[in-house]
Amino acid sequence: MQTIFLLFFIAGILVDNSYPQISIHSNENNCDNYQCKPNPRDAQTPMQVLVNSNSYFAFKLFRKVSSSESHQGGISKNNVVLSPLCISSAFAMLALGARDNTLDQILKGLDFRASEIQERMIHEGFCELMHMLNNRRVGHQMEIGKCLFVQNQLYPEERFLCGLKNLYRGDIFWENFKNSAATEQHINSYIKRKTHGKISKLVNEINPMTEILLISYIYMKVKWKKPFNPKYTKEDNFYVNSYTVVKVPMMFQSGMFEIGRDDEKFCTILKMPYEGDTVAYFILPDKGQLERVASSLSCKVLQKWKSRLSNSSIDVYIPKCLVSGEIKLKNIMNSLGVTDVFTDKADLSGVTGQPQHRLSEAIHKAVIMIDEKGTEASAATSMDMVSLSKPVAICLNRPFIVIIEEQKTQSLIFMAKILNASEK
Repeated sequence: MQTIFLLFFIAGILVDNSYPQISIHSNENNCDNYQCKPNPRDAQTPMQVLVNSNSYFAFKLFRKVSSSESHQGGISKNNVVLSPLCISSAFAMLALGARDNTLDQILKGLDFRASEIQERMIHEGFCELMHMLNNRRVGHQMEIGKCLFVQNQLYPEERFLCGLKNLYRGDIFWENFKNSAATEQHINSYIKRKTHGKISKLVNEINPMTEILLISYIYMKVKWKKPFNPKYTKEDNFYVNSYTVVKVPMMFQSGMFEIGRDDEKFCTILKMPYEGDTVAYFILPDKGQLERVASSLSCKVLQKWKSRLSNSSIDVYIPKCLVSGEIKLKNIMNSLGVTDVFTDKADLSGVTGQPQHRLSEAIHKAVIMIDEKGTEASAATSMDMVSLSKPVAICLNRPFIVIIEEQKTQSLIFMAKILNASEK
């Protein structure tokens, strides 16, 4: 029996451009019984259980990726940029079509425990979470979506299509993967449109044996609650390591912000709010302590930092940058116990109804843009009442970590370890 190859591409992007409303391609299947219907009387909603598991998975994933990507001869090399929510929702979508041990591995790898949440609740939780996050608010836009590209004359299982459509806001397209050039062009133009041009080439040289390709993406546009004034942005040094210094545009503003210090972790934490419910935590490790801080990140550590933050008068220096990263997730997910899905042992029969097919690779691309954003006028008229004492200065002129959190749901949207702020 022929093996069916599935490709999984996961794209995340935090940028500052406008974004069109996602359209969901309907199909003729009767999906009325497979919809997001959380029970408001539940003591803990599916979304609440889901967010807790997502957070544990996010830090576990970040530690794994950070460790695997950053060491070669003990020297850090590449920026690490990822959207843990984009990745977890993508594998949860795949779980719709997984069976038996393959399903168990995916759910355990995503930190879901059978004693805490049923599979149905996981999908309902993602449905509820994406509905909340996809709602636009002033100064804050987010779109999370899924897409399925299927070989012509191959018909995925109705239950999988219904879940993709009703729970994961999925688009569905039929393709001829034998005509790889045309298929690649369609896929790349699709993701380019969804990420407003920031990710222009997601796929390259698709295997003509591919019969199903799954894509997950996230787009987010947010504005600083206190924008930086571009006229104060000046070129300055960024110290990549002891031997490498690069020039970057360094943004500046002075005001009241929440800041904290963790002497046990050898780092300083700065909280920068966006409009709406989203915040950025900038973690600046002491010199030589980046890997130590990155390897110790966890839900417990973040909660401790939040409790230690206090308002202070601060001079803030943050590099204006656009950083990106690509992660091949096969080995990472294998290390988290998700192994069968990438082998001939995979049971993804719920996707196509055929018993023998596997995932060949899962690739994640993410981009984060940090700039002044906010009009110059609003920056010029935005002022804080500050103390007369000399402000504390925090200057992100060496490798640092960023965590983007949506506070209303407490979801970790983006995480990055920025080693070189001049590297795109």
